[in-house]
Formats: sequence, C-alpha cells, structure tokens
Amino acid sequence: MQKQKTVLDFQKMKAAGERISVLTCYDYPTALIMDGCGIDMILVGDSVGVVVAGYDNTLPVTMEEMIYHTRAVMRARPKAFVVADLPYLSYQIDLASARLNAGRLVKDGGAAAVKLEGGAHVADTISAICDMDIPVMAHIGLTPQSLHRMGGFKVQGKGEEQADRIFQDALAVEKAGAFSVVLEGIPMKLAQRISAELSIPTIGIGAGPHCDGQVLVLHDILGLCSKYSPKFVKRYADLGPVISGAVASYIAEVKAGTFPEEKHSFS
Repeated sequence: MQKQKTVLDFQKMKAAGERISVLTCYDYPTALIMDGCGIDMILVGDSVGVVVAGYDNTLPVTMEEMIYHTRAVMRARPKAFVVADLPYLSYQIDLASARLNAGRLVKDGGAAAVKLEGGAHVADTISAICDMDIPVMAHIGLTPQSLHRMGGFKVQGKGEEQADRIFQDALAVEKAGAFSVVLEGIPMKLAQRISAELSIPTIGIGAGPHCDGQVLVLHDILGLCSKYSPKFVKRYADLGPVISGAVASYIAEVKAGTFPEEKHSFS
C-alpha cells in the first residue's frame, strides 16, 4: 500500500538519486487516476487559469479559484504530496498577506505545501511562510507570473550574467528554507549545475534531464491544450480527437433518435 508522501521522502529521493514525478492536477476524478498510478507529487498549479479557465496567462487567477481547485483535488485523498500555487498578487504585496494566503491554501484548500515564483527577492517571503511550518516550493528561471517583464515565455539564463543570477536565486531560496525548487525554461547545463549544488530537490520543466524530478502540465501531455506547444512538452496521448469523436457520435444519435434506447430508460 502506498504511503502518504512527505517532504522527508523527497529529501531521501534526492539523496538516493531517485527521480521525482510531478504533474499538475485541478479536479477530483483526475486526482484519483493520477494517484492510482503512483505519482509522487501533485501540483495544483495556477496554470489552471490557462488550460481550464481559458485565460491568456496565469495572472488573472484568484485565491478563491486556487482554493476551489485544491479542495477538489484533496477530496480524492491522494497519497501524493499536494502543492498549491500562490497566485499573482497573493504574496507580492507584503509578508502578512503572503502568510495569510499561504495559510488559506493549507487550512481551506487542504494543500500540504505552497509554491511561489521568484528568487532572491522573495527569500524573505519564503522564510516567513516557512516560519509558519508551511513547506514552500520555490520557482525560478522562467516564471510565468513575470511574463511581461521577461517579454513573453522565453528561455532564461542563456547569457553568463543571467545564468549567474539564476544560480544565486537557487542558493537564496534554499537558504530561505524552500524544500524544493522548480527550474523552468533554463539551459540544461545550468540546471545540472544547480541540481548538483543544492541539497534540496530540483524539479525541472524545460530544464533538461539532470534535475531531480520533472513536472509537466497534465493537459499538455494529454493533448488537451491548443493554446501553445512548448518544445519541452512530450505528448503522451492525444485525447482531443477521442473526445471530439465521442461528442460527435452523441450529437448524431440524439439527432437521429437512436439515443436513448430502452436500456437507457426507466419503466
């Protein structure tokens, strides 16, 4: 029987060289399926705003939306470790609001940990939340909430100066108390250097094969998001045509009067 995952398990996995599997999830039935497959960590990401709500980016996502989706995932009672994203403006204003909103994701949403974006400049925020005994996952490199400053979703750390800044960000978030860090959209050699230096697990997304674990957006690997197709995504299934076929068949049978049949009716 699978045991409940904790931050201590991820420390042991890093030490043992065992890779950590992470996927995003936003609802109860998907959480049941993923947990049944043995996923190590579930991220209730603010990516829900793009792949479920249809926003152009993650910036409009609210705390209420994150709590709603976290609650839905937690109703599956997953053995996987559940991390919930702190959305834009929920932690950037001041430490008091950051602590309150992190607490809401744990108390009201049921998450075991929270994730926030940024490096050295959010170290105090990470430390303040950790002081509440809430585990924090950091997120550096390409940070989607900073897309306007970065000029879009562009690979970060290609130049020596920027690469050094990202490396220093990694050291800063570890020192601040983060239990792990997401490395997004950075060159694989930089990710390899960071992963070798840090004592906490690195979780890559578009950061190459040398990270301690990998995370992808579920809708991307299932072929359910047509908004974009990043180079780092591998599509493991193409469910769009399957769903289209089922819906088209349903429509055709309703129009033809062949559904429902007697077996679908009550006497």
